[in-house]
Amino acid sequence: MTEIRLATNHDGDQISDLIAKVFAEYPGCVFDRAAEFPELDAIADDFAPLGAIWVAENAEGQIIGCLGIKLSDDQTVAELHKVYLDKSSRGQGLAQRLLSRARDWLLAQYPACQELVLWTDTRFVVGHHFYRKCGFIETGQTRILDDLSKSAELAFRAEPATVLAATYNNLH
Repeated sequence: MTEIRLATNHDGDQISDLIAKVFAEYPGCVFDRAAEFPELDAIADDFAPLGAIWVAENAEGQIIGCLGIKLSDDQTVAELHKVYLDKSSRGQGLAQRLLSRARDWLLAQYPACQELVLWTDTRFVVGHHFYRKCGFIETGQTRILDDLSKSAELAFRAEPATVLAATYNNLH
Protein backbone atom coordinates (compact mmCIF):
# COMPACT_ATOMS: atom_id res chain seq x y z
CA MET A 1 0.00 0.00 0.00
CA THR A 2 1.24 3.47 -0.88
CA GLU A 3 1.06 6.14 1.80
CA ILE A 4 0.88 9.85 0.98
CA ARG A 5 2.20 12.13 3.69
CA LEU A 6 3.72 15.55 4.19
CA ALA A 7 7.43 15.53 3.48
CA THR A 8 10.01 16.25 6.15
CA ASN A 9 13.48 17.68 5.76
CA HIS A 10 14.82 14.12 6.14
CA ASP A 11 13.14 13.15 2.83
CA GLY A 12 15.53 15.26 0.73
CA ASP A 13 17.89 12.41 -0.12
CA GLN A 14 15.12 10.12 -1.37
CA ILE A 15 13.46 12.95 -3.30
CA SER A 16 16.86 13.68 -4.82
CA ASP A 17 17.19 10.04 -5.90
CA LEU A 18 13.69 10.14 -7.41
CA ILE A 19 14.36 13.32 -9.41
CA ALA A 20 17.67 11.93 -10.65
CA LYS A 21 15.90 8.77 -11.89
CA VAL A 22 13.23 10.81 -13.68
CA PHE A 23 15.80 13.11 -15.29
CA ALA A 24 17.74 10.06 -16.51
CA GLU A 25 14.70 9.10 -18.63
CA TYR A 26 15.09 12.21 -20.79
CA PRO A 27 18.06 12.96 -23.06
CA GLY A 28 19.76 16.18 -22.09
CA CYS A 29 18.27 16.41 -18.58
CA VAL A 30 21.14 16.89 -16.15
CA PHE A 31 20.68 16.36 -12.42
CA ASP A 32 23.22 18.11 -10.20
CA ARG A 33 21.86 18.38 -6.68
CA ALA A 34 24.55 20.65 -5.29
CA ALA A 35 24.42 23.09 -8.20
CA GLU A 36 20.69 23.25 -8.89
CA PHE A 37 18.71 21.60 -6.08
CA PRO A 38 20.17 22.86 -2.76
CA GLU A 39 16.62 23.15 -1.37
CA LEU A 40 16.56 19.36 -1.07
CA ASP A 41 18.82 19.70 1.99
CA ALA A 42 15.82 21.13 3.89
CA ILE A 43 12.92 20.43 1.54
CA ALA A 44 10.03 20.87 3.99
CA ASP A 45 11.47 24.18 5.20
CA ASP A 46 11.81 25.32 1.58
CA PHE A 47 8.03 25.08 1.15
CA ALA A 48 7.14 26.69 4.49
CA PRO A 49 5.38 28.81 5.52
CA LEU A 50 3.29 29.42 2.37
CA GLY A 51 3.29 25.93 0.95
CA ALA A 52 3.78 22.23 1.50
CA ILE A 53 5.21 19.19 -0.22
CA TRP A 54 3.86 15.65 -0.10
CA VAL A 55 5.57 12.36 -0.80
CA ALA A 56 4.19 8.98 -1.81
CA GLU A 57 5.94 6.17 0.00
CA ASN A 58 5.65 2.48 -0.91
CA ALA A 59 5.36 -0.37 1.61
CA GLU A 60 9.17 -0.62 1.76
CA GLY A 61 9.47 3.03 2.82
CA GLN A 62 10.80 4.16 -0.57
CA ILE A 63 9.65 7.55 -1.85
CA ILE A 64 8.13 6.94 -5.29
CA GLY A 65 6.44 10.30 -5.85
CA CYS A 66 6.35 13.90 -4.72
CA LEU A 67 4.36 17.06 -5.37
CA GLY A 68 4.60 20.47 -3.75
CA ILE A 69 2.73 23.78 -3.76
CA LYS A 70 4.04 27.26 -3.03
CA LEU A 71 1.80 30.30 -2.71
CA SER A 72 2.42 33.86 -3.76
CA ASP A 73 2.83 36.40 -0.97
CA ASP A 74 -0.75 37.62 -1.49
CA GLN A 75 -1.97 34.00 -1.44
CA THR A 76 -4.02 34.36 -4.64
CA VAL A 77 -1.73 32.26 -6.87
CA ALA A 78 -0.24 28.88 -6.07
CA GLU A 79 2.41 27.10 -8.09
CA LEU A 80 3.06 23.37 -8.34
CA HIS A 81 6.67 22.32 -7.83
CA LYS A 82 8.62 19.07 -7.63
CA VAL A 83 6.04 16.94 -9.42
CA TYR A 84 7.84 13.63 -9.95
CA LEU A 85 6.72 10.02 -10.03
CA ASP A 86 8.82 6.88 -10.31
CA LYS A 87 8.31 5.28 -13.72
CA SER A 88 7.16 1.99 -12.17
CA SER A 89 4.33 3.79 -10.35
CA ARG A 90 2.87 5.72 -13.28
CA GLY A 91 -0.55 4.94 -14.73
CA GLN A 92 -1.94 3.71 -11.41
CA GLY A 93 -3.65 6.89 -10.16
CA LEU A 94 -0.88 7.85 -7.74
CA ALA A 95 -0.18 11.21 -9.37
CA GLN A 96 -3.89 12.05 -9.18
CA ARG A 97 -3.91 11.07 -5.50
CA LEU A 98 -0.95 13.36 -4.80
CA LEU A 99 -2.57 16.20 -6.71
CA SER A 100 -5.87 15.59 -4.95
CA ARG A 101 -4.20 15.79 -1.53
CA ALA A 102 -2.47 19.03 -2.47
CA ARG A 103 -5.62 20.50 -4.02
CA ASP A 104 -7.71 19.71 -0.94
CA TRP A 105 -5.07 21.27 1.30
CA LEU A 106 -4.90 24.38 -0.90
CA LEU A 107 -8.68 24.88 -0.94
CA ALA A 108 -8.94 24.36 2.83
CA GLN A 109 -5.94 26.48 3.87
CA TYR A 110 -6.05 29.23 1.25
CA PRO A 111 -9.62 29.75 0.02
CA ALA A 112 -8.65 33.10 -1.54
CA CYS A 113 -6.31 31.34 -3.98
CA GLN A 114 -7.71 31.94 -7.47
CA GLU A 115 -5.10 30.34 -9.72
CA LEU A 116 -2.92 27.24 -9.74
CA VAL A 117 0.02 27.40 -12.13
CA LEU A 118 2.95 25.23 -13.10
CA TRP A 119 5.93 25.25 -15.39
CA THR A 120 7.08 21.99 -16.95
CA ASP A 121 9.96 21.03 -19.20
CA THR A 122 8.97 20.68 -22.86
CA ARG A 123 10.52 17.18 -22.82
CA PHE A 124 8.09 15.90 -20.16
CA VAL A 125 5.31 15.19 -22.67
CA VAL A 126 3.67 12.49 -20.53
CA GLY A 127 3.37 15.07 -17.76
CA HIS A 128 1.71 17.54 -20.13
CA HIS A 129 -0.96 14.93 -20.89
CA PHE A 130 -1.49 14.35 -17.15
CA TYR A 131 -1.91 18.07 -16.46
CA ARG A 132 -4.44 18.48 -19.27
CA LYS A 133 -6.36 15.42 -18.04
CA CYS A 134 -6.53 17.03 -14.60
CA GLY A 135 -8.00 20.30 -15.90
CA PHE A 136 -4.94 22.44 -16.54
CA ILE A 137 -4.79 24.57 -19.68
CA GLU A 138 -1.59 25.43 -21.51
CA THR A 139 -1.20 29.22 -21.44
CA GLY A 140 1.10 29.60 -24.43
CA GLN A 141 3.82 31.11 -22.24
CA THR A 142 7.30 29.64 -22.49
CA ARG A 143 10.59 30.33 -20.80
CA ILE A 144 14.17 29.19 -21.16
CA LEU A 145 16.05 28.44 -17.95
CA ASP A 146 19.71 29.11 -17.35
CA ASP A 147 20.28 25.60 -16.00
CA LEU A 148 22.56 22.67 -16.83
CA SER A 149 19.78 21.00 -18.86
CA LYS A 150 19.13 24.11 -20.97
CA SER A 151 15.46 23.62 -20.12
CA ALA A 152 12.65 25.12 -22.12
CA GLU A 153 9.41 25.17 -20.15
CA LEU A 154 5.70 25.51 -20.86
CA ALA A 155 3.21 27.16 -18.51
CA PHE A 156 -0.11 25.64 -17.48
CA ARG A 157 -2.86 27.10 -15.29
CA ALA A 158 -6.17 26.14 -13.70
CA GLU A 159 -8.60 27.41 -11.13
CA PRO A 160 -7.98 25.34 -7.99
CA ALA A 161 -11.61 24.24 -7.70
CA THR A 162 -11.57 22.85 -11.25
CA VAL A 163 -8.43 20.72 -10.87
CA LEU A 164 -9.37 17.04 -11.05
CA ALA A 165 -13.05 17.94 -11.42
CA ALA A 166 -13.71 15.13 -13.89
CA THR A 167 -11.87 12.46 -11.88
CA TYR A 168 -12.16 13.84 -8.33
CA ASN A 169 -15.00 11.59 -7.19
CA ASN A 170 -13.08 8.51 -8.28
CA LEU A 171 -10.18 9.36 -5.96
CA HIS A 172 -12.09 9.34 -2.67
